Amino acid sequence: MSALEGQQASLAAKFGAIFPHLDERQRRLLMGAEARSIGHGGIRLIARAAGVREATVSLGVRELDSGEAPLGRTRRPGGGRKRVVDLDPALRSALLALVEPDMRGDPMSPLRWTTKSTRNLAEELTRQGHRISADTVGDLLREEGFSLQGNAKTIEGRQHPDRDGQFRYINEQAKAHQASGDPVISVDTKKKEIVGRYKNAGREWEPAGKPVEVSTHDFPDKELGKAIPYGIYDLAANTGWVNVGTDHDTAAFAVESIRRWWHGAGHAAYPHARRLLITADAGSSNGYRTRAWKAELAALAVETGLEVTICHFPPGTSKWNRVEHRLFSHITMNWRGRPLTSHEVIVNSIAATTTRTGLTVHAALDTGTYPTGVAVGDRQMAALPLTRHDWHGDWNYTLRPEAYAQVSDAPDPFDQPSPDLAWLCHPAITGLSADQWDALTTTLTTLHQDQREADLDKRRGHRPRVKGDGTTGRRPVLTLADRLLATLLHYRLGLPQVAVATLFNVHAGTINRRIRDIRNLLETAGHTIQPAEPQLASLADLYELTRTAGIPYPTEIKTAS
Repeated sequence: MSALEGQQASLAAKFGAIFPHLDERQRRLLMGAEARSIGHGGIRLIARAAGVREATVSLGVRELDSGEAPLGRTRRPGGGRKRVVDLDPALRSALLALVEPDMRGDPMSPLRWTTKSTRNLAEELTRQGHRISADTVGDLLREEGFSLQGNAKTIEGRQHPDRDGQFRYINEQAKAHQASGDPVISVDTKKKEIVGRYKNAGREWEPAGKPVEVSTHDFPDKELGKAIPYGIYDLAANTGWVNVGTDHDTAAFAVESIRRWWHGAGHAAYPHARRLLITADAGSSNGYRTRAWKAELAALAVETGLEVTICHFPPGTSKWNRVEHRLFSHITMNWRGRPLTSHEVIVNSIAATTTRTGLTVHAALDTGTYPTGVAVGDRQMAALPLTRHDWHGDWNYTLRPEAYAQVSDAPDPFDQPSPDLAWLCHPAITGLSADQWDALTTTLTTLHQDQREADLDKRRGHRPRVKGDGTTGRRPVLTLADRLLATLLHYRLGLPQVAVATLFNVHAGTINRRIRDIRNLLETAGHTIQPAEPQLASLADLYELTRTAGIPYPTEIKTAS
């Protein structure tokens, strides 16, 4: 059999199988399409294979070449299998109840806390008696106006009533500083980066099929550590300075970054500056509640001779900080898709960041240590040369370049009276000699510590105590010796508790509790306070007693606030 005969036989078998299912026009068009695909001699070959006249095949070719539109459906309207949503009228509402339980359906929907994929939705609907496939679920959701969408960050949270006012205040401060030639900088800490061959978001041009290989996990490498970029953006100069730390993001690290910027770039750019304005977020290491931040800035003001003013953005508005979208965003774009394999790569990538608007960035590595847990107490805060502004003094304040006393906020010795109350330890007031006083305070201190540990142990659920070095801690309102003096004044000399509270500069409720505590300790120690003469009715009587006994006492007594 020749090739032509074989082709004719194959076509004959094809037509014999499909022609019974086609009408006359469809057969003619099929034969015309086959003839056109064969080319020269196709009409004769198709006519012989189908057993029709060549004119019939030629007519099919002409109909195809005419470009006439298809005749449309041949099935009568309403024919064919019904859609599942038409067969089950309750299906659509059941589906909407699953995808929008809060608005259209049961708030206790079975899929309320699970992923609402089309497969899970189809399985739940089938369990409820609605047989449906995942693809059909997708079609119905699209008909109802649904689409796959991610989360949109648009909710800013509770808006502070003075938010707009603070923005206006920051703008006024910035204009005033820039008009006088003083620098205005925006500061913040960028997201911490783990150093090593880890995946970095974004894509970069690489040879096809050869992506940069990175680790399958993101556990930090203990040897390589992490990088903490702290950025300073100079608003007027459009320049950035990034100090890349390797230890902790603390207030000391934040101020050290500003210090390095000033000595490295700021002083040269503003040689006649007498003020510095810093705009910062409300939280983190440079937050307005961070005492260490203010203490470090006070030291910076003294060192540089600058009057340092800080204006914080209101809580929840950190995205408006200039350093975020003028500096950090460009750094992120510059190293996108590139593993940050070393601190050198991070520093060089930051330093190479530029923009078409002229941004230049300097970056340096800071290997210094910045321990956490550094506390600044009330005494240290009170000594700072800090002036709070009339408008929101918590958000806006100035550190003056004045030397200030470096006071310690360590607690007073618990078994010794406060310095301003030491004059009350005279035997004429306590009825105790110096040796008796020392022995009693020693005994009460031991009992107090044992009782306190027992109470803490009970409160901790009998967990072991983490011992410290005893050098830190909150200064007590009254030392144990102060409390003993108050108890002796009340029970031995009869001085009313209100007068004792005034003398000790605390509230009456505080004195009442402390006297009660000491009385219990004295009972445990077996010590009894014997009333003495004369009994005192007021502070004037106390001062008369001390004058008679020759005890020097302060002439001004502060009242409780």
